[in-house]
Amino acid sequence: METIEIKAEARSQVGKGSARAARRAGLVPAVIYGNKQTPITITLKANEWRQLMHKSGIFSQLINIELDNEKHFVLPRDIQQHPVSEEAEHVDFLRVTQNATVAVGINVEFLNEDLCTGIKLGGILNVVRSQVELNCPAISIPEKITVDLTGLNVGHTIHISSIELPEGCTPTITDRDFTVATIAAPRGGLDETDDGEETEKPTEEAEENKSDS
Repeated sequence: METIEIKAEARSQVGKGSARAARRAGLVPAVIYGNKQTPITITLKANEWRQLMHKSGIFSQLINIELDNEKHFVLPRDIQQHPVSEEAEHVDFLRVTQNATVAVGINVEFLNEDLCTGIKLGGILNVVRSQVELNCPAISIPEKITVDLTGLNVGHTIHISSIELPEGCTPTITDRDFTVATIAAPRGGLDETDDGEETEKPTEEAEENKSDS
């Protein structure tokens, strides 16, 4: 995943009054914490952060925050939003190092639905987990993990153990082989003509012979 570079300014004062003043000035109050270092209070430009905040997988997005010619390698950990406008009111960033391992939610992408035998027969892809939490190296967090549906039939269960995970990544859940998705049968059951062909209709002559008998 590509690291995003943004600039910030130090915020000397803290508290609700200072935060409100920052927001009125078009800034978003934030804090950088973790790695056994003193927290740093900062502000971000609201228009820049607004675009990043809605980025898919923002909580697994690596960010380099430049502050006073020094860069801080962080992950967003909490975004407080206004209940009506949904504008960011405060952001918490967690410091990470190149050797650190972090737990992040990674999106699951399902490929080749058109080649899935079960779906072609009328089955349904039942997604149990659209996101899986993984322990990942901080410097190589994957954007997504993929599941190839080619050839899977109705009744097939996709467990986490059957998914090839990126190097260095492991599930945070270790006590069971949890389900990510299944190929479920439709509620009405499968069509008996599951080969996708229509049943042959009797000819008019055959219908007439049947009525005469």
